[in-house]
Amino acid sequence: MKNKYNKGFTLIELIIVMVILGIMAAVAVPRYLDSISNAEESAENAVISSIKSGLKQYANNKLYSEGRAIWPTNPFDALSELPVGYDSNDNGNESEIGQLDGVADQDGEWTFDMNNSRITHQRADNSRYFWNYDRGVQAGDNASIGSLGNRQEL
Repeated sequence: MKNKYNKGFTLIELIIVMVILGIMAAVAVPRYLDSISNAEESAENAVISSIKSGLKQYANNKLYSEGRAIWPTNPFDALSELPVGYDSNDNGNESEIGQLDGVADQDGEWTFDMNNSRITHQRADNSRYFWNYDRGVQAGDNASIGSLGNRQEL
């Protein structure tokens, strides 16, 4: 004869399963968040690398056509293909609501602030980073190519 009370899991079995799932989640969530952060950092590195390459090519083209290697006022002008999320309207002017534009304020947005010569990017976790851009001296006997700084947290 079959026991009628042996039809499901005991309370202790359910508690053990919940504890195991909790431990697995506690380990997996931080690793997942780290992988997202690493992916965004790699994407930023790719965009900055393409900007650096574009600036070199821009300077070479200007040297060939005008006799002087110069960089553009906006570093994004040196790119043949703009990064996804680039906002050319966010260039450091005051907006209608009185806030200063120029700083990335949406997830995945890239901007260039003309006022302080900064490239900015906002990540999905709302953290913002910037790179200082110096186009160098563009005229006179002391003309020089500029520089693009390292990533800094805003």
